[in-house]
Amino acid sequence: EVFGYDPRCNELEIKYNSGVVGQSNNLDEELNVLQNLMIYSRFYGIDKAEAKKRIAYLLDFLELPEKSGSKIRELSGGMKRRLVIARALINNPQLLILDEPTTGLDPQVRHLIWDKLTQLKKQGTTILMTTHYMEEAFRLSDTVLIMHKGEKIMEGSPQALLDQNIEKYVLEVESDESMSKLKNSEALRRVRINNTNEITRLFSDDVDDLKMLADILTPGQYHLREANLEDVFLKATGGTLSGQQ
Repeated sequence: EVFGYDPRCNELEIKYNSGVVGQSNNLDEELNVLQNLMIYSRFYGIDKAEAKKRIAYLLDFLELPEKSGSKIRELSGGMKRRLVIARALINNPQLLILDEPTTGLDPQVRHLIWDKLTQLKKQGTTILMTTHYMEEAFRLSDTVLIMHKGEKIMEGSPQALLDQNIEKYVLEVESDESMSKLKNSEALRRVRINNTNEITRLFSDDVDDLKMLADILTPGQYHLREANLEDVFLKATGGTLSGQQ
């Protein structure tokens, strides 16, 4: 069920209560910003006066109020992405579906979109999102599903996935030459070692063991940090590509 509707026989009702942001910015480049949004408002039967009020609110919400008369080709990539999100919100949906909402955007725009999605959550909008940015999943999600080869392999709150599946700290060592300096350290025997691509990662719940290893190396040869959701993803999927993502 989707809000009490059966997808097999209530398809239109579900669509009427949903907004969709696809991976590509499929805006009509022959029209300006306002016209793009007005056309979508007509799909949902919103009268013109109400549509204008709704559009003014959404352009202000997504920090595009001065762009209402601009042609699509005049907008930056980040502006187009925000406009696509505004378009998906034109019908005030209960469910917002986003596919890779911040791919290819600079950090400033990405954080702006994160802030707006967080506000929508607080207003009661249900958000279903696919993303390859683990920081994005951790920051925005109440529940994360990790998929691999088309199958769900892990599910839970971001913090629970961290607490239950990975050590608290990780020391990233840049080269085999640097790793060779650690081979005689007793602390090395107490950590979990993972080799992925050109970086060796040493995992442990005891940050002092990792600091002991880091002290053997010189600055620039290592990076000591807290483990994150990306570490969980790499551990769960094996950390290598096998023809599918």
